[in-house]
Amino acid sequence: MTRKIKILFFLYKAKLNKNDKAPIYCRLTHNKERRQFSTGYFIPLETWDSKTKTVDENYYLSSQINERLLSIERTIFDLILKYEINKNDYTLDEVWNEITGNKKDNVKCFIQAFDMHNEEVESLIGKSYTIGTYKKFISIRNQLQGFINSEYNQADILLSNVKLKFILNFETYLLTKKNMKQISVNKTIQRTRKIIRYAIAHELLEKDPFALYKPKSVKTNVVYLSPEELKVLENYTFDLDRLSKVRDCFVFCCYTGLPYTEMATLKRNHIYKGFDNNDWIKIYRKKTDKTLNIPLLPQAALILEKYQKSSEDNEYILPRISNQKFNKYLKEIAYELGISKKLTHHIARKTFASTVLLYNDVPMEIVSELLGHSNIKITQKHYAKVANKKVSSQISKLADKLKNKS
Repeated sequence: MTRKIKILFFLYKAKLNKNDKAPIYCRLTHNKERRQFSTGYFIPLETWDSKTKTVDENYYLSSQINERLLSIERTIFDLILKYEINKNDYTLDEVWNEITGNKKDNVKCFIQAFDMHNEEVESLIGKSYTIGTYKKFISIRNQLQGFINSEYNQADILLSNVKLKFILNFETYLLTKKNMKQISVNKTIQRTRKIIRYAIAHELLEKDPFALYKPKSVKTNVVYLSPEELKVLENYTFDLDRLSKVRDCFVFCCYTGLPYTEMATLKRNHIYKGFDNNDWIKIYRKKTDKTLNIPLLPQAALILEKYQKSSEDNEYILPRISNQKFNKYLKEIAYELGISKKLTHHIARKTFASTVLLYNDVPMEIVSELLGHSNIKITQKHYAKVANKKVSSQISKLADKLKNKS
């Protein structure tokens, strides 16, 4: 076959999914003969630009999808060039089979399986998944696509060819070419493994290539405010109102453990009288799909009382500050107070677990429940050292008492 194969991206409107989104297809044409395949992306009809054959830039996934379409086009051109260099003739089916991974009947490829998985995740947004989780899977899928292009010079790889070596090479690719930290690499590999399990569950793959894989350990130290640092922060008087507001919100989270999103969206109806006749916070956390029930400690209650009058006309209780500015102002606060630790909003949550709860002998299972962790093992993994430090402190006191008695 001589040049040229025409490439066309189009919206397959006849294949709308449950969310009224249509798949983007790629069509290869030569001498009136056609072959087409799905790119794995579904978008609303109005976001497709039929003139440029791209996704409208106002759509939240436009850059990722358009980059993927460009990548497919380049891969096809590179494949055709490779055929022309190595042999004189080839067929449209050969090109199509190479691109889609359908060299054998019913053989599924890694990116195909990833796209199948992501399509299911997208259909379950608001039910079993959040939009944030979906975006993370899209991002990892594109990272995997980039690795396959770089390592194998092709658009996809057969699932049967995904071995331990593939995983180790992907890990190295993320560390070296993407300059990712090991903890981020571990998270990426962890989500990639979910796709392998998905493929096994759907009988697309028999053996788990991750069976002998062990992620590299990462030592993480929990950074939190000590009781002394927290006390200084609570009692300090700031000249700037914006710093006072950020301090109040931060301290509030030090005594409630609320993540940023839940703090920023806290409303009056989230406060209720509990079975003990005390005030509690009850708020749904999208990230973990779990409802948080947190007792309102006196320090947190005082801060709510401080903003009660000023927020009477507002929907939300606490001052509204973007996450970016919040963390920026925390750096100013740390500098002014002489705190050497890099303060971020998340440190308030860690302070709640460590200084407020564990240091005051609250059991680990209660800490896990108040933080809204899906599994106590997550809490133990992050706060075991903090708990051990408390145990060590108590044992030292006990040892002193026993010495005095002898």
